[in-house]
Amino acid sequence: MYQLEEQIWFWGFLGIPVLLVGSILVGVWKQKARRKFADVELLQALSPDRSPFKTSLKLILRCLALFFLVIALVNPKIGSKLETVKREGVDLVFAVDVSRSMLAEDAAPNRLEKAKQLVSQIVNNLVSDRIGIIAYAGKAFPQLPITTDYGVGKMFLQSLSTEMLSSQGTAIDQALILAQTFYSDDAQTNRILFIISDGEDHGDNIAKEVAKQVGDQGIRIFTIGVGDNQGVPIPIKQNGVMMTYKKDENGEVVITKRNEETLRSIAEVANGFYIDGNSTAEVVDQVSTILDQMDKKEFESTQFAEYKDQFQWFLGLGLLILIIDVLFLERKTGWVQRLNLFNENL
Repeated sequence: MYQLEEQIWFWGFLGIPVLLVGSILVGVWKQKARRKFADVELLQALSPDRSPFKTSLKLILRCLALFFLVIALVNPKIGSKLETVKREGVDLVFAVDVSRSMLAEDAAPNRLEKAKQLVSQIVNNLVSDRIGIIAYAGKAFPQLPITTDYGVGKMFLQSLSTEMLSSQGTAIDQALILAQTFYSDDAQTNRILFIISDGEDHGDNIAKEVAKQVGDQGIRIFTIGVGDNQGVPIPIKQNGVMMTYKKDENGEVVITKRNEETLRSIAEVANGFYIDGNSTAEVVDQVSTILDQMDKKEFESTQFAEYKDQFQWFLGLGLLILIIDVLFLERKTGWVQRLNLFNENL
């Protein structure tokens, strides 16, 4: 298992295209300056040892050096062994709505991205709790089993999209049914299910009945509503460009709005309550309050330990390439010319 300690340094990769563009512009400027001085044939005669190939090769070496130096700054770490540790916490499962209505842009940048942001911020404030992720639309899909690895959890969270499930619609009851299988019976921890959705439900109004069954099993359900109550159309984009709006069978533009009533009723029958998801800070505060008030149960978990820094390998490679670049002159190599591999001197 690996960790990336300083991910902010990934922005350093932007230096590679800057270096490429800058070098190309400087090369074009030099070429124009030479042409003002003399014609091409005269220039070749004046500088017969100049190697255009080596100029390009030096640019590639510099880009490679920058690449390895950025990786060194990120400082990748590798876990050297697995160990079993005891923790106290709560099992949290996040059921995220990935239906097409979550593309509505009444929450910036859209409902789905807002939902992912909310879950990510909640996870950032956890200490020893376990998390799981469910994606659902017309059907529910287990995205991440219960785990203590928050890094992996956020990676799977970011991969959620409206394209991952072919069965569209919104069937909250399917997510509720699947959630019951997520928790470990052996651990006997306190269990919480967070449903993050706009509240639109096409599951024949049976979600409330299923929620009651889930609540009877000791699972508390809290619902987080994203979107606006006024209603907005669902944009259809191609390569990030707005094309049109989703329409129904009659050609009318579909209007989607947050259904707080459905979300409230589901939460209330399972010993929970509804949370307005428009303010990230308020959601995180309310979730923190909920967790603080719950009893923590002890459980065992297996995780990688003794992470070792690996930056030195990438730093060494980067410096080595820079040294080669400095020693590598932009002239034809004499001994290579003397070999006359291509009969150029005949």
